Amino acid sequence: MNTAEILKKVRQIEIQTGKLVTETFAGEYLSAFKGQGIEFAEVREYTPGDDVRSIDWNVTARSATPYIKKYNEERELTLMIACDVSGSEKFGSKGKLKQEAAAELTALFALSALTNSDKVGLLLFSDQVELFVPPRKGKKHILRLIREVVAFEPKHTGTRIDLALETLNKVIKRQGILIVISDFLAPVSQFATPFKLAAKKFDLIPVILQDKLEQAMPKLGACLDVTDPETGQVDLLSLSNETLNIRLADFQQARQRQLQNLFNPHKVAPITVDTAQNTADPVIAFFKQRAKKMRR
Repeated sequence: MNTAEILKKVRQIEIQTGKLVTETFAGEYLSAFKGQGIEFAEVREYTPGDDVRSIDWNVTARSATPYIKKYNEERELTLMIACDVSGSEKFGSKGKLKQEAAAELTALFALSALTNSDKVGLLLFSDQVELFVPPRKGKKHILRLIREVVAFEPKHTGTRIDLALETLNKVIKRQGILIVISDFLAPVSQFATPFKLAAKKFDLIPVILQDKLEQAMPKLGACLDVTDPETGQVDLLSLSNETLNIRLADFQQARQRQLQNLFNPHKVAPITVDTAQNTADPVIAFFKQRAKKMRR
């Protein structure tokens, strides 16, 4: 895309996603995430029914009257978005490419954070860290993040989720929210250890991008030369029988089990996004469900 096309696409995503955030999503985002701590506000005289654990004994001793400490929740959060820009993200059989879905998701999360005065940062990764943008506030900053995901051209094609997580575990000192947008096709064993560390440090949400053609191939009675977008390896695939789809189903089931075995012990709930469907729907459903749990 040239510069004019990039700006047009960013503007289109901003308008569509901004309306969605204003009307639907911002409140769910606010409800789904608690602040990262509390800050002292003031002391006031104790009244019957107050929690005695909040009594400020120093002030009470000096005044000979019971006083309690009051606190305000520290609402400001830091949201980091780690987005996969490897070769497989340029794949899409229907609707949109995974890369396009990732840009829409980045806008959805980032504009929601902007509405709630949270900082947002971005890390783009392939088998290298391609770009790191430190967390900041402001609409101009958010539009830059969207533009990067829309137009970024990575230098590498492979996938290293482990490297992305290791980098964020090191450079982000404060606890916050970490959203990882990827198809998660890399071997789970490759990123399991840094994922576990990130799950302890961050409120970690994996967003799994899926394309229907990766679940099942059409039966066409033909053979196709297929090139792996990450390795460049070429294979000849036969679409005349069910063997390929059986292998695909076995792979997907095994991958699902491995991901669940990684997510479940840390109570990490993923969001699965079908690129042929409305990108925002599963995200909204996820946060509505999460907000309900937070209110219980």
